[in-house]
Amino acid sequence: MIDEVILCKYGEIVLKGQNRRNFESMLVKELRRRACPYGIFKIYFNQSTIYVEPQNDECDMDGMYETAKHVFGIIGVNRAKACEKNMASIIATAKEYLPAKLVGKKTFKVDARRSDKAFPLKSPEISRDVGAAILEATGGKIRVDVKNPDVVITVEVRDSHAYIRAGQEAGAGGLPIRSAGRGLLLLSGGIDSPVAGCMMAKRGLEIEALHFESFPYTSERAREKVLTLAEEMCEFCSKIHVHIISLTHIQEVLRDNCEEDYFTLLLRMFMMRLAERCAVEYKCGALITGESLGQVASQTLAAIGVTDSAVNIPVLRPCIGLDKSEIVAEARKYGTFETSILPYEDCCTVFTPRHPRTQPRLADVLRELEKIDFEGLLDEAYATMTTEVKLVFPEYR
Repeated sequence: MIDEVILCKYGEIVLKGQNRRNFESMLVKELRRRACPYGIFKIYFNQSTIYVEPQNDECDMDGMYETAKHVFGIIGVNRAKACEKNMASIIATAKEYLPAKLVGKKTFKVDARRSDKAFPLKSPEISRDVGAAILEATGGKIRVDVKNPDVVITVEVRDSHAYIRAGQEAGAGGLPIRSAGRGLLLLSGGIDSPVAGCMMAKRGLEIEALHFESFPYTSERAREKVLTLAEEMCEFCSKIHVHIISLTHIQEVLRDNCEEDYFTLLLRMFMMRLAERCAVEYKCGALITGESLGQVASQTLAAIGVTDSAVNIPVLRPCIGLDKSEIVAEARKYGTFETSILPYEDCCTVFTPRHPRTQPRLADVLRELEKIDFEGLLDEAYATMTTEVKLVFPEYR
């Protein structure tokens, strides 16, 4: 007989029709990978729920519970007590298991769900009897409130067992990692790009990352900051390859040959073209950036149009309509904010123009590019690329 289990609820996956089973299987595989450090668990799905059952007393239920909350595709996580599927066992389990869960609560209600329609009592009757058992077990220290309770007690009567739980914590939501393909994130050391990566991972993209450095104008600490950000993102994104390309020579050539006002735009066009080449090599269907409309000079509508002209694959900008406070809130949620604000420079701060063009014309930008060997510089920069792998934890594969 199993004891306490973790129940993971998923949301929009149930709307996937004939593809639903593929999404469910992806979600189960992700949970199985993440379970490696926490012990041996039996993980399977049934009736819009994923069951995570410990197979021995050595399993770390606390660790497994916390990691389950960070798996995209899951909207709710709770710990539940399993018992035999009869009212005597349900009531006895409720009296034993629930009082500790209700400490500090003033009101509750019971919500019974009877997927096994052969069960002799209907849902309202189950709720009534379990509610009475809770009142008896707590000695009247908590009362029933069916409209606005502090906690909802749920009794689920399933095919093989009944499950009793108190409340539910929110999961990460979205769709399972890898269910929507792969995207290449342009990962800087700022607040916005890690958020953009996590937001697209939430929509099912597996994230590859590309970082541009300008050593010696940027430091080794700046590089380590970006790798730390990638590692923090892995708590939600699971695994990230971080590709790093040097822009030092490109920036020096731009400084020496092109008008200063166009420097940022020209650099962005190099970045986009290099990112497209990396995306093709690593089978990414889109680029991802952390741009927010109007936030800086290179993120005006005209400037975005110029940089997009450099590539022939989609560019996803999930932060485009968010203001800074909203992006900061997301960064705190994903655990990247504190690292993002560390005061280490990135390549975009090198040779920054005093008066950057905010309403550029593509023809003028292309005319500036004619002053340099654009394709040759691309080849030279791409040859500098190195790759590091970040994992949610060492055991994850």
